Amino acid sequence: MNTSIISPTAPLHSAEPSAIQRTFSAHATTAIQLRQSAAAERIAKIKKLKAVLLAHSEDVIAAGFADFGKPAAEVELTEILPVIAEANEAIRKLKGWMKPNKVWPSRMMIGTFGYTQYEPKGRILIISPWNYPVNLTLGPLVSAIAAGNTAIIKTSEMTPHLSAMIATIVRESFDESEVALFEGDASTAQTLLELPFDHIFFTGSPAIGKVVMAAAAKNLTSVTLELGGKSPTIIDESADLELAAKNTLWAKFTNNGQTCIAPDHIYVHAAVKDAFIKHCVDALDSIYGKDSQKIDSPDLARIVNPRHVARLKGLLDDATSRGARVITGGQFDESKRFIAPTLLDGIPEDAEIMREEIFGPLLPIISFTNLDQVIASINADPKPLALYVWSRNKDNIQKVMQQTTSGGACINHSVVQFLHGNLPFGGVNNSGIGSGHGYHGFLAFSHERGVVRSWLILAKMFYPPYTNLTRKLIALFIKTV
Repeated sequence: MNTSIISPTAPLHSAEPSAIQRTFSAHATTAIQLRQSAAAERIAKIKKLKAVLLAHSEDVIAAGFADFGKPAAEVELTEILPVIAEANEAIRKLKGWMKPNKVWPSRMMIGTFGYTQYEPKGRILIISPWNYPVNLTLGPLVSAIAAGNTAIIKTSEMTPHLSAMIATIVRESFDESEVALFEGDASTAQTLLELPFDHIFFTGSPAIGKVVMAAAAKNLTSVTLELGGKSPTIIDESADLELAAKNTLWAKFTNNGQTCIAPDHIYVHAAVKDAFIKHCVDALDSIYGKDSQKIDSPDLARIVNPRHVARLKGLLDDATSRGARVITGGQFDESKRFIAPTLLDGIPEDAEIMREEIFGPLLPIISFTNLDQVIASINADPKPLALYVWSRNKDNIQKVMQQTTSGGACINHSVVQFLHGNLPFGGVNNSGIGSGHGYHGFLAFSHERGVVRSWLILAKMFYPPYTNLTRKLIALFIKTV
């Protein structure tokens, strides 16, 4: 493989609105037909998508390198593996997910039985981001197909090689009457958002999530928003410092920090701060080489484009101008879209890096002596997508879990909540709305229809004309239900 960084191509032009409208209209007929699709049909489609992705795995690796300079192992681990796991989960369990769930009658419903029936929502729009394009496009698509929907996909123009690869995979896997993909710039997304989809699944920033939600509201379209935020890590004095350092750095610097659930900043107890920092510096030097060597590391991805390099440099310059100290790292090469893994200390509260989601390889380390103050700081900010706690103190773990909230959390680990197929993955308020993955992804793209079937109609006791007996029966029900 060519080891030089390939510059991204120019942004794609917007798709023709007329083509988008034609496809959307055609999906209306398909969506109605798919309501009757059996589990076997849906599973066959997921198997085909999986097979096509695996057949193109080397192409996906090359595209990841072209867009990010991303190591092959990182593409396999973070782009291909999660989609295969999602597909396999659906293949194994879809038949059970689709079965109606019987429910016991409530006291008001004696003489009936009830069940929930899962129906496809219909026409789905998936808007995927640039940081993990394959994973965060095809993963939701698996869930949409499992639930029996059509889908239109809008990929990011910021990763043209990976977007083109996704388009190839989708077009080899599906007829356009069921799944279609449009590449293009923001105007393509705007055109799509004007249409009355039955559900929108968006992954991206909170700022754009608000735009998507506002557009969806015009058509009363339901949404799943997987957003982001400043996900904190807490390391107390009882933690396994070496393990915490290696695991946190792996979670942070995979994809060079361009991960929505990456640790954004670390609170470390003052009593172990110096020891923890030493473990971090030693680990970074061992993994990526000394500072001057990191630019040539084959294990470190690059920043997506020069604009984001400039944004991150601005955050670092602002922090250091206000008194922050660079512990290690800090090197930039804008021509190669390179930023070294950087640890920062002594960051003042008014620094931009403490207010803006970093989404890059800058990691503030903040000392604390009182866990209550850390919890208060976390609760003062918008609710994060993830929270990580490193501790062997059960009381401290319980306190953090009970007194904070986040989309997901890990105790003595980082980021793996995304890969747990039996857990819901999603945010809360500013970090997202709704959940995905596995059964929860199936639910996100399904309408849960409640059905009542009667064998004895007791309601006739309450038909008009209303009598004193009617009111006595109502009074009896009020007391007994």
